[in-house]
Amino acid sequence: MFSILIAGRLPQINFQQVSETQFVIPISDTDHVNHLVVFMTGQIPFPENYGGGGNWPSAEGPSWIFLGKITNVKPSAIFKIGKIKDVESQIGSSLAPTLFSGFQHQTAIPTDGLLGISVEPLSQLDQQIQPHDITPSTVASNVEFVSKMLNNFVNYVTSFVQNVPGTSEQIVPLSIVQTWYNNFQRRINENPNFWK
Repeated sequence: MFSILIAGRLPQINFQQVSETQFVIPISDTDHVNHLVVFMTGQIPFPENYGGGGNWPSAEGPSWIFLGKITNVKPSAIFKIGKIKDVESQIGSSLAPTLFSGFQHQTAIPTDGLLGISVEPLSQLDQQIQPHDITPSTVASNVEFVSKMLNNFVNYVTSFVQNVPGTSEQIVPLSIVQTWYNNFQRRINENPNFWK
């Protein structure tokens, strides 16, 4: 169902199923791996309203760091793993959800790393947060965020436009801008991915 691709290597499909909904694949020589591509092979789709969460084992215990997701609609993703050790040393393992609890970081194949995929409802995957600086920060993603934020701002604010009597000028009360800002801050604190 899944495969991974690391630059300079052949695609790998040797995922091991460790539970009904959890799969792992060993990755060797992770010191020379910055990014890996995870993709569905197209042979078996996810059940409706389900997707796969990519996870990397935390160095500090049996918990895992959420890297991102793949779905039937978005069947591939690039995960940045090169900075995980640096980020972990700065933020600790508190961000890592407890997944694959029955699976110890052991495998018969020599490995430096292990990628896990957990099949979960999309609603649960959407609530998981990727640690800062682990996922690739792409210009396209930043542009999409800014575009959606500004469209939301303009649509909200222009619905409160008032004409200035005797002129062709239009104004928006500052309190409207402040209300939009407060609402946006609240929503992004509740779910950083709400804008998607």
